Parts: sequence; C-alpha cells; structure tokens
Amino acid sequence: MEVALFGNPNTGKTSLFNELTGSYEYVGNWTGVTVEKKVGQLKGNYGILIDLPGIYTLNPLSKDEAVASRFLLENQFSTILNIVDASQLARNLHLTIQLLEFGKPVMIGLNMIDVAKSRGMRIDDRVMMERLGIQVVPIVARTGKGCQAIHKQFDMNIHNDLNFQIDYGELIEAGISKIEQLLPDIRSLNKRWLAIQFLEGNDVICNMPELDTCKQALLDISRQLEHQLSDDKYRLKQAIYRKRQQFIDAVMKDAVQFSNLEKRTFSEKLDSIVTNKYLGIPIFILVMYFIFCVTFNWGGSPLSDLLDHFFSGPLSDWIQIGLTKVHATKFIQDIILNGIVAGVGGVLVFVPQIFVLFFFISFIEDSGYMARVAMVMDRLMEAVGLNGKAFIPLIIGFGCNVPGVMAARTIEQPKERLLTTLLTPLMSCSARLSVYSLFVAAFFEKYQALIVLSLYLLGIVVALILAKVFSLFIKTEGSVFVIELPPYRVPNARSLFRSTWDKGKGFVRKAGTFIFGGTVAIWLLSYTGPGGVNVPIDKSFMAVICSYIAPIFTPLGFGTWQAAAALITGFLAKEVVVSTMNVLYFVPDSSSLETVISHTFTPISAYSFMVFILLYIPCLSTVAIIQKETGSKKITIFSIIYALMIAYILSVLVYQIGRLL
Repeated sequence: MEVALFGNPNTGKTSLFNELTGSYEYVGNWTGVTVEKKVGQLKGNYGILIDLPGIYTLNPLSKDEAVASRFLLENQFSTILNIVDASQLARNLHLTIQLLEFGKPVMIGLNMIDVAKSRGMRIDDRVMMERLGIQVVPIVARTGKGCQAIHKQFDMNIHNDLNFQIDYGELIEAGISKIEQLLPDIRSLNKRWLAIQFLEGNDVICNMPELDTCKQALLDISRQLEHQLSDDKYRLKQAIYRKRQQFIDAVMKDAVQFSNLEKRTFSEKLDSIVTNKYLGIPIFILVMYFIFCVTFNWGGSPLSDLLDHFFSGPLSDWIQIGLTKVHATKFIQDIILNGIVAGVGGVLVFVPQIFVLFFFISFIEDSGYMARVAMVMDRLMEAVGLNGKAFIPLIIGFGCNVPGVMAARTIEQPKERLLTTLLTPLMSCSARLSVYSLFVAAFFEKYQALIVLSLYLLGIVVALILAKVFSLFIKTEGSVFVIELPPYRVPNARSLFRSTWDKGKGFVRKAGTFIFGGTVAIWLLSYTGPGGVNVPIDKSFMAVICSYIAPIFTPLGFGTWQAAAALITGFLAKEVVVSTMNVLYFVPDSSSLETVISHTFTPISAYSFMVFILLYIPCLSTVAIIQKETGSKKITIFSIIYALMIAYILSVLVYQIGRLL
C-alpha cells in the first residue's frame, strides 16, 4: 500500500509523517519545510507513506507545489491521507475538495484540534464524515495523539473509490461534460477531475502531452465559458471557487460550533509586539544577540574548552601510548597525531557551540517565531526587489546553505527564485561558525557574541544590497507575499532535540568525511616537499604552492601561505579551514592554536579574515546544489566569481580602513 500525504503548508504533515513511520524528518513550525517528496515505511509494514510539499491548491504556483500536482498524475498509489488544520478548517477544505474530486480513496487527519479548541471551535468529526463521505480522524500530530487510529482506517479505506461531486452550476457543468467527452483515456485518471482542473487553468494539466491533439478544442470551451460568465461578477475560476466555498460553508455550519469569538488569543497579543513595523527587526536582532551570548559566552564556549583540553591532553596521550605499544612507525604516529587528531579534533572541539546554536534556532523555529521574522522582513525585502518569502531560504541558510538554496523552490516567480538562489550562500552557515569560534576566542574574548552577530548581520546586509543591484539587471515580476502565521507554542521536547541533532549531525558527519580526507591530504602535502619527506613545513609542497598565492591576500591583512592554504581547502567545506590551520600552524604541546594565531594575525586582520570566510566562494556542496537547482553552468560560475569579488573588496575595506582608524 502506498499512501500519499497531502495538506496545506504548516499543517503538521512532517510531524504526522514522523509519527506514522517512526522515522525523523526535519520539522518546523513555519511554511516551506518540505520542498520535495519524502518516503518512509509505515509502522506495522502497512506500506509506504509519501510526504509531499504543502500546497493550498492543486494548481501550482511554485516548483515545490508542482511536485505535489505531478505526483497525482505520474504515480500509482493506494490512498490519500489529507492532513487538515482544524483551526483553519474553512481554508484547508478547498484542497480537500480537489482531492476528493480526484476520485482516489481519501482519509482526513484532522490535526491541531487542541489549537481549534483554544480558539473556541468545537468540531463534530462525525458530521464531517457524513457530509464528505470519508473517514475523519481527530489528531494532534506534534504529540502523536490519535495518530495510531489512522493505521486502523487504512485497510477499511483503501478500496473505497469516491464519486464526490459538487454542482458547479448549469453553465460550468455543461462545459465539464463537453471536455470529458473530448478527453482521451489517460492512465485511468478521473476525467471530471481533469476537466475541472483544466478550466481552473492548472498548468500541469494544461501542458500534459496527451492533450495536445484536443487542446485547442478544450481551450475553445474554456473561452466560451468565460464569455458566457462575462455578465456575472465572477469569472470562471472565481465561479468554481465560489461554489466550493458555498459547499464548505454548509459543512462548517453543520459540523462546527464557535464560542468566545471576541477573545483575543495569546498569539495575537504577542504579534502586536514582535511584528510591529518599528520594533520587529530590533527584536529579531536582540533575539539573535541573546542566542550568540549563550553560544559563545555562557554555555557553548566553556564546553568547547573542556573538549579542547581532552583532545590535546588525555586523548593524544592515550593514542601516543597505544601507537608506541604496537611499535607504529614515526610516519604513522605523525599522520595520526599531527594530522588526523590535530585536524579533525581541532574542528570537533566546536561541536558544543554548534549544538547550542542549533538548539536555539530549532526552538525559535518550532515556537512559531521564525514565520513572524519573514513577515517583518517583507517590507525591507520588497524594497530590494524580493518579497518576505525569499527571507525564509536565507534563514534556513544560517544552518546550511544547501537546504537554503533548495528552499528557494517555494518562491513562485522564477526570477525572484534565481535571485534568492544566488544570495543564499552569503548567509553565515554553521560550518563558518568553527572559524568564528577560533578567532573570536583568540582576539575578541569579551565581545564574542557581538562580533559573531555583526558577521551574521553583514551577510544579510550584503545580500540585500546585492539583491537591489541584481534586480536592476534581472527584472522581476510583481508577486504577493502570503505566509502562514502559526500559533505560538512551547516546542515539544522530543521534536526539539531531534531537530537539534538533525541540524548538528551534518557537522559531525563531515568530520569523518570531508575533514578527515582533507586533513590527511593537507598533512601529506605539508610533510613532503621537493627535498623529500619529513621536510620543514615551510619547505613543503603546501608552502611552495601557496607562497605564490599568498601575496594576493596581503592587502587583506593575512598574506601568509598558511592562510592562503586554509582558504583554498575551505572550498571543500568551511570547517576544513580550522583543521588546515591546526595542521599547518605547528602547535607545541604547551600552546593552543588560539595562542599561535594571536601572534600571526592582528585583531583587524582577524576580522578581515572572518569577513572573507563569510562571503567568499560557496563550499563544494553548495556549488553543486546551485548547479542542480538552476540547471546553468554560467549561473553557477557567476555565483562563485561574484562572491569572491565581494569578499575581496569588503575584506580590503575592513583591513585598510581599520588600519587608518
């Protein structure tokens, strides 16, 4: 059995997916979390569950919505599980009606019944079942309440094909009948559903190759209907929408009772402050500053110091003793202790800070605040040629630029989507955090949170300025920003820790892949040279190669071959910058890397270096996803070149102006 999971954005689809499959996918209390379909095994070996991107209608406006619409046309599946937000029932039922018209068995998971109850809504699910002719199961997906009852309904529901119909009025029904007669048999698809979707102008349906032979006749019927409805204040699409709304109103009248309508909710009271046009952005900056204070000053930094002492002390000693006992050669001892332990361990010491940061980011996402941030930024984004929805991929980019670029699929306008794809790599991802942690601890101990906050804000400001510049050359069409504002809620502890781990595990995984491999390669290049093996590090191949590149960075304040090498290897993954420095800057047992770089850099050159790390070439994974999403090598190359130029110019300005001051 294959079950397709449909629903509006931010209705809890991914939470329900996790409950029914026992797996874990990223959950966020804001729109745009799912941008492609995900597949999981249903508990009890019932079959598989396919989680599709959130949509308001089967007529797609963006790339991620088209994934859901095409799924209906191109995939064989057994039944549809439609998750509905009980607190926004009237709006959600528009998608439900379109799914019912598709003709496959449908079951409703009536989610957020707790939120609906708090808003004074009492929903009679039995009346809903009678009116819609399908199973309706009340659930609270984020806690798992009622979710297991859905399993019991699958077997009962799987063979119940639907014959759901709404009377769209004499004129439209006549048009539907004419189109049905012209339509060829297409993969056993419901002809009435195809006809209605065609009349609504669904691009996925209208562009089906099977309709090429009769498309002109279908368009003639559609235009004739438009003409016949011209005297009505409602045209064809609006007339279809109105009939559905009338049906929904009738269902709501029978199935829902309202009380305490005048009562102002907690979310509304809080929104009057955090979404205020004057206070919204300052509050967001203060929230980020608090998070960085906890990450670098109060919690994460002390934990990182303890881990650093463990790697450089007991762990290195134990490995040294073990290697001596097995009579390992000096080469093996050097590559393990001075290469792998120094390089990989030098990055892993920042794991506590990474997880503390991700804990708080997950908290504000699941609390519902992140959706408000996007709304607050809409006015500013509009001024630079985008809209507030473009800020969502940028925020996701704080964790990792790869899902940030993928999240740009949710943007309807192709040119706005391209702009967002180009700008997302400027956001300071978690990989850069290890570099910031190293340098702020060495040079800005009392102001760590403030310095890191300035870098995050710099990435946003540069992205906004470039959006304005790029929009002068890439003309964007007018677009409307619509975002779901979910109710505020206290994050579920299990989801919170899962989300934190899901974000942070990529950092740990890289330590065993990119960073491990890169560290070994860097150590070998620093261990060998034109003179043979075990040469002085400044005579190694790495030193010789990077000495030719280093002068380019002299105006930026870090014209050493070690810094140049770190920047080059940072293209693989930004974490490799720190592991490279651990290997190339020989760190005696009595000194830490922080102490060594404090003699190599100055505070202003250190800040210049961090600015360059923030803005220069995206990592290899990000470059690959830009190529995949845009399908253009030229755009991918442009994203590399412009970022490198901006990084160089700003770092020069930071260093040279800093020296003058």
